Amino acid sequence: MHTIDQPPRGFEEQLLTDLTAHVSRRAETAGAARSAGRRRRLLPGWRLAGAFGLAVTLTAGGLVVQTTRVGDRTPPTASASEILRLAADAARQQPELTARPDQYVFTETVTTFREEPDRGPYTNARVQRWESAGGVAHTQGRHRLESEPNGWSDLEVLRLDDPGDPTKELDVFPPPAYHGDLPADPDELFRYLRDNPVDLHLPEGADEEAVYGDENMVYTTARSMLDGYVPPRALAALYELLAREPGAVVLSGGVVDAAGRPAVAIRVPGSIGGHTDILFDRDTHVYVGRRMSVVRNGKESLYGAGAVIRLAIVDRPGQQP
Repeated sequence: MHTIDQPPRGFEEQLLTDLTAHVSRRAETAGAARSAGRRRRLLPGWRLAGAFGLAVTLTAGGLVVQTTRVGDRTPPTASASEILRLAADAARQQPELTARPDQYVFTETVTTFREEPDRGPYTNARVQRWESAGGVAHTQGRHRLESEPNGWSDLEVLRLDDPGDPTKELDVFPPPAYHGDLPADPDELFRYLRDNPVDLHLPEGADEEAVYGDENMVYTTARSMLDGYVPPRALAALYELLAREPGAVVLSGGVVDAAGRPAVAIRVPGSIGGHTDILFDRDTHVYVGRRMSVVRNGKESLYGAGAVIRLAIVDRPGQQP
């Protein structure tokens, strides 16, 4: 039986090699430096989502979705900034969820991934996670294959991976999953995210000053906020901020998310060894997930996929909304 408890190590190792070389090059030209003593925020590890634990890309990891004509560059009908501003309008219309620090952000995700980056069949699974709203408890989760509706795994505690030793786990709580402190103004949000960068779990030997001092790091941090819950006004500001990111493009062609829903894919810059896209519902422009493709010998292929099905605030791990 396929397992989705750990990401495939071979692909991670290749990405680590690519990333180390990339960081070395960037270090030579980086003008801004990040203080080594600055507080670092930890990304929750995607131990239940196979391909989703790849935080070694400069986009802080990427969820991937099944689609057709990956990389089709036929001119789309709208630009990335236009799509993101439509997503901002949609975000403002969403009802606001509130959470106490002792509550949990519940998410259910449909995932599609391969055991190897560029070969083999896809495995379809469903993942449920309960992440601490206030960052005061460990994440808990369970999963099942889509072919086994009654095959849910036991609920288990998911600790953060030790960035210095992937075989070990850290006994520390992840950052809050409820992002209620984010500013609702794009300019204020830019400054906040610049001063509070997401932790990329860089490999040993990487130049942190070069990476965290990069002017585009703020967009990487902004995208990482999509892994939790962002209130509507702040979410709108986040999309308006992402609309400013240089290098983002809309992919044309037939795109669906891992749940089979029609989507619009925006390819964002910064991934090493592949491409990362963020996905929005084609009609409502609500965020539905992310996808990641890999490039081997000049050929691009999808690695895996993630589509958000449910998101809610609950009182305890295991509770359904």
